[in-house]
Amino acid sequence: MLDEFIRKSLQEDIGDGDHSTLACIPSEAIGKAQLLVKESGVLAGVEVAKRIYELVDPSLRLTFNKKDGDPIQVGDIVFEVIGSSRNILSTERLVLNCMQRMSGIATQTAQVLKVIEGCSTRILDTRKTTPGMRFLEKWAVKIGGGENHRFGLYDMIMLKDNHIDYAGGIKMAIEKTQAYLIQTGKKLKIEIEVRSISELDEVLENGGVDRIMLDNFTPEMLKGALAKIPSTYETEASGGITLENIRPYAETGVQFISIGALTHSVKSLDLSLKAQF
Repeated sequence: MLDEFIRKSLQEDIGDGDHSTLACIPSEAIGKAQLLVKESGVLAGVEVAKRIYELVDPSLRLTFNKKDGDPIQVGDIVFEVIGSSRNILSTERLVLNCMQRMSGIATQTAQVLKVIEGCSTRILDTRKTTPGMRFLEKWAVKIGGGENHRFGLYDMIMLKDNHIDYAGGIKMAIEKTQAYLIQTGKKLKIEIEVRSISELDEVLENGGVDRIMLDNFTPEMLKGALAKIPSTYETEASGGITLENIRPYAETGVQFISIGALTHSVKSLDLSLKAQF
């Protein structure tokens, strides 16, 4: 998946040639560049950068001072690359785009975990990701200390509000899902979203699911709901939970909190690749 992404991204960027570089840089030119940190955070994307350079030009010489998950400060040098000046220039933007985006996600994830330090709650990402870059963004969440929710629509069943409404209600949604799993022979976890205590009661009355997502509950509502849910169910809170208000949610003891903003509203970390002489 990574190699395919790199090839497609380079084709998108280079097309029939990096003409800016081809126009003024001799083919035999050898250069050196350093990846400089211009904003503090948590580093991510080092392994991606390594693979980009390996695929484009295995003769490039790389020296890494930092690894994925390391804290970084302004002025740090993450790595140095020496080799074909043309290849260093042609890969510059892809390396930076991946590392800046991934480092921003890892940094934000680490900030969330710092706020809930001491709580047992685990932080999850969602499917609110950039198309084609989901695997990189979820990778960055893990580098930042978080965990991945389902990767896509195929590796877990999540019955959300629209599924429930289209299916004819909670009872019908669960029964149809159970029948589907028997019919197909698939062994997938079932998660169901509830929007109120009355919907929670209906789920508990029917059973047949593995995890209950409590959507847009306040911390007080969440605390009351958790008191009703047997330990046989996993519990997850979601909806409207931010860095500023997450601590009270985590203090309820809910097992998981999923946060779409880890990936969909992240600011890329400022990194720069600079030629050295």
